Amino acid sequence: MKQLFDFLPLLAFFIAYKMHDIYTATGVLIVATVIQIAAAKWIWNQVEKIHWITLVMVTVFGSMTLFFHDDAFIKWKVTAIYGAMAAALLIGQWVFNKPLIKAMLGGELQLPHNVFVKLGYAWAGFFLFCAGLNVYVAFNLPLETWVNFKVFGLTVMTLLFAVAQGFYIWRYLPKEQKQQSQEQLEQTKD
Repeated sequence: MKQLFDFLPLLAFFIAYKMHDIYTATGVLIVATVIQIAAAKWIWNQVEKIHWITLVMVTVFGSMTLFFHDDAFIKWKVTAIYGAMAAALLIGQWVFNKPLIKAMLGGELQLPHNVFVKLGYAWAGFFLFCAGLNVYVAFNLPLETWVNFKVFGLTVMTLLFAVAQGFYIWRYLPKEQKQQSQEQLEQTKD
C-alpha cells in the first residue's frame, strides 16, 4: 500500500498532462506532492526523508517551470533527484565509509557488510544511469515520449532493478529471514 502511495503524485502528473499540458501537470505535481506529505503525516504519523527531498525538488524545479514557462526545468528535476540519490550513496561509502543502504535496510536485513557495499554501488550506478538516460530522452525526444518514459519507463526500470537486487540479496539472507520472506510472499498470493 505504501509503495503505491508513492506513485500517486506521478499518476496525477500523467493524467493532468494527458488532459491538459505540461504546465498544468507540473502544477498538479506540486500540489499532489504536498498532499502526499500531509497524508503520510496523517496516516503513518511520519514522513520519510525521500518525500521531503522530493517535495523540495518538485517545488523548486516545478516553480521555475511555471515561472519561466519552460518545461526544461521539470525535465531536469528527474535527473537532479537521481543524481542526489547517487551522490548520497557514494558520499556515504567514500567519505564516511558507511553504506547508506545498510543504514536504510540494516534493521530489516541481516547481510554481510560487503554485500551492503556492493548494493550501494549498484544502486548508485543505477541512479546515475537513469539520470543520464533521462537527460537523453528529455532533450532529444518529443515531450510526449519523455512524459511516458518518466512515468512508465523509469518506474518499470526501478522495479526490475529492485527485483534483481532481491535475487542477489536472497543468497546472503540467514535461513530465518528466508523463511519469513517466503511466508510473506505466500500471504500476498492469497
